[in-house]
Amino acid sequence: MQEIYIEDTGTGYPLVLVHGYLGSSEMWNLQKKYLSKHFRIIAPALPGFGESYNVKSVDNISAMAKSVFQILDKKNIKEFHLLGHSMGGMIVQEMVKISGERINKLICFATGSIGDIPGRFESLDASIEKLESEGIKKTVSKIPPKWFVDGNNAKYYYLCENAVKKITEKTARDALNAMKNWRGYENLKNIKNETLIIWGDKDVSYNFDQVDTLNKNIPNSKFKIFKGCSHNVHLEVPEKFNEIVKNFIENQ
Repeated sequence: MQEIYIEDTGTGYPLVLVHGYLGSSEMWNLQKKYLSKHFRIIAPALPGFGESYNVKSVDNISAMAKSVFQILDKKNIKEFHLLGHSMGGMIVQEMVKISGERINKLICFATGSIGDIPGRFESLDASIEKLESEGIKKTVSKIPPKWFVDGNNAKYYYLCENAVKKITEKTARDALNAMKNWRGYENLKNIKNETLIIWGDKDVSYNFDQVDTLNKNIPNSKFKIFKGCSHNVHLEVPEKFNEIVKNFIENQ
């Protein structure tokens, strides 16, 4: 597998940030700025996404997880904290399944355990059909606004626009199929890592049942709900989000 792009900033114990569908490492800019004062921040761009636009995309969550491990191994990062957003939340669950002993604390952010995402604003099949009929440009203009309460008027919406500048239809389709065919529910009981689940109560991608299922089935989990926020809590209230992440990792 080709190596993916990775941003590596700050010093200290590593914290790996895994972005979601139509994302990039740039989506974590507001986290990198603050959290890199406390941790070594590792932010990969998944195959075909963002700065890894020239890496062949993959159509399964396990392969995405392995692409992250590959770059961590190259950097000789043995143990780390791990945070995944949306599709990235599926990837981090898969990483725990593959090599959970390497992961210290786990943060599952705006995600779930069933790839088909029950309760999403539209089914993944509908997203695939629209992608094929309308093309990638329309897809990347219609979906990201749903991730913010203020839509494309949100202050940091431009980070979403930047993330998709070089994305192809194949990468988007592969990711939708990867999510659709993934299932992590059965493994939740095996997650031994101390886990924080983060969710915005206006999220139209993942409903309460999805995140509540994580909280009820991961043995050592905590649940933080951000009131009045949508899917991209980290870009809507970055200061509060960053503080919650830091405090969870540092046991404050």
